[in-house]
Amino acid sequence: MSDIKSLILTPAPTDDEVGQGIELLFFAYRDFTAEPDAILGRYDFGRAHHRVIHFVGRHPHMTVGELLSILRVTKQSLNRVLGQLVRQGFIVQTPGAQDRRQRLLDLTAKGRALERQLSQPQRARVADAFRQAGGEAVEGFRKVLLGIIADEDDRRRFERTLLDKR
Repeated sequence: MSDIKSLILTPAPTDDEVGQGIELLFFAYRDFTAEPDAILGRYDFGRAHHRVIHFVGRHPHMTVGELLSILRVTKQSLNRVLGQLVRQGFIVQTPGAQDRRQRLLDLTAKGRALERQLSQPQRARVADAFRQAGGEAVEGFRKVLLGIIADEDDRRRFERTLLDKR
């Protein structure tokens, strides 16, 4: 039997709704990054440092190539940020077990402490918004964000993540 919700056609959003959605993303991003930006400033770090710390923390032993693929930045740009994080003891690079040319990235204890400090206000903000919105809205939000992601491989990354947790 068909789900009644799947039979209801959703009308196309108006230009005003789309414009407001874009504006909401700008305001949400501003507030989402404000507290971590203040913390990063104490280290003379920027958002690029935050992104590297976030992804290395979420994906231990990731390669530099994988990080480049996720961030879509130049090697030169990544090397500048990564080099600074390594020199200051936030990230360690080790050679790969099968391919010694690979550089595997991991947060050090100092890096994990900074990652927690940066993510704590963001986690609290997102968790609070999810609680207020409710489960159906959270799933809708997830679908909207997945719909905004242009790259099919990037979208599949999240399908695998959810399947792995079941």
